[in-house]
Amino acid sequence: MKRTIVSAIVLLGVCGCQGWCDSQGVDATPAEARRRVIVSTDIGGTDPDDFQSLVHLLVCADRFEIEGLVSSPYGPGRKGHILQVIDLYERDYGHLRTYSDRYPAPEALRAVTKQGAVEGAGWQGFGTPTEGSEWIVRCARRDDPRPLWVLVWGGIEDLAQALHDAPEIGPKLRVYLIGGPNKKWSVDAYQYIATHHRWLWIIEANATYRGWFVGGNQAGEWGNKAFVAAHIAGHGALGEFFATHLRGTIKMGDSPAVGYLLHGTPEDPSQGGWGGRFVRAWERPHAVFRRLTGPEDRIEQFGVFELALPLGDQPPARPEARLVIENQESAGAVDAEGMMRWRFSPKDAKTYSYTIRSNVPALEGQAGSLTSVRPAPDAAKRPSPELPHWWTDDPSPEAAEGPHIGARTVSRWREDFLRDFAARMDRCRLPATVARPQARRPGL
Repeated sequence: MKRTIVSAIVLLGVCGCQGWCDSQGVDATPAEARRRVIVSTDIGGTDPDDFQSLVHLLVCADRFEIEGLVSSPYGPGRKGHILQVIDLYERDYGHLRTYSDRYPAPEALRAVTKQGAVEGAGWQGFGTPTEGSEWIVRCARRDDPRPLWVLVWGGIEDLAQALHDAPEIGPKLRVYLIGGPNKKWSVDAYQYIATHHRWLWIIEANATYRGWFVGGNQAGEWGNKAFVAAHIAGHGALGEFFATHLRGTIKMGDSPAVGYLLHGTPEDPSQGGWGGRFVRAWERPHAVFRRLTGPEDRIEQFGVFELALPLGDQPPARPEARLVIENQESAGAVDAEGMMRWRFSPKDAKTYSYTIRSNVPALEGQAGSLTSVRPAPDAAKRPSPELPHWWTDDPSPEAAEGPHIGARTVSRWREDFLRDFAARMDRCRLPATVARPQARRPGL
């Protein structure tokens, strides 16, 4: 008898839609099966696509237990930008609740919205605790057998701080990092995690996420602009707000982190789903140069380039220096050897040039360059045994969308995840008693 019951439970777990659904197509995932989620976002900062992704998260909020929304910006983004979107959610909340009573109350979302780090971590990769980093620790320490998913849409400083302050929480975490440009701006915090928390379970998506808006079926209503006009604009307060960003065009570059939990097998990144398919990470590229570099010096795309230069004779009492490379200026730090050091992570495969601005005569005006190259197509055949739970973009050519490695593992699902998004946006416009047929769209 027990064996029969267990078999039935296993069968239910692998059948049909990826969650639990009632007969009307509305998610009915038991509370104990829903995934615990904290989102760390740079919303309101340098890229408006986080506003779009937060709208997407909120219309899918009945699928999760949202335990935290942390403002971890590069630039002017702050907690208030998250609260702005929650205010819009409150206007649509009445309609959303007719579809599922598991949509969180606006007041509950406001209560778990926290301010994170507003400055870079500095050379050591961590600084002082923030409201956001302390909240990550607090949630991870809860007596709950389920792992805590931390979806990093912006700076990774708050996660690095939490791991520094409470390293014992590492085994409870499952991290999905939207890397690439975010890694570029948070390179010191990233390198701290890659050096000191190598057993962390993490997906480092440096380019795979681009499949949400690059490639796939872009015909007709599925085009990035046409979809917004047809299925988002005019759909409640959240839909109207979404359509005001990026000239009414989809980017939603952080939404694959949410899609990864909506459809697929999140515990096994190699299986693939709406958030992509990933491979075991090879040793994380990190090259240290103790001299000015030239175009012949190479670093893998999305790797960490580190430059260390001597201060020369009679440096000032408080030496300062900034590495200016493309659109980024990085403050240097003096190490125990008396060397000025900087880190940089190239997000494109190309040659970069840099100059140094400094009050140190030996450094002022110095210049150099370096070349970033795509990962080897067979890099995944050499997974690092020291990174047993670290996953990253599939570098094989068949997984790429143009120059974006891994992106086709997301774009292949484009029509499915957009159908799901469209049906959920319908919930903002009409109550379930009127719009029940739309709620049955494939993907819900």
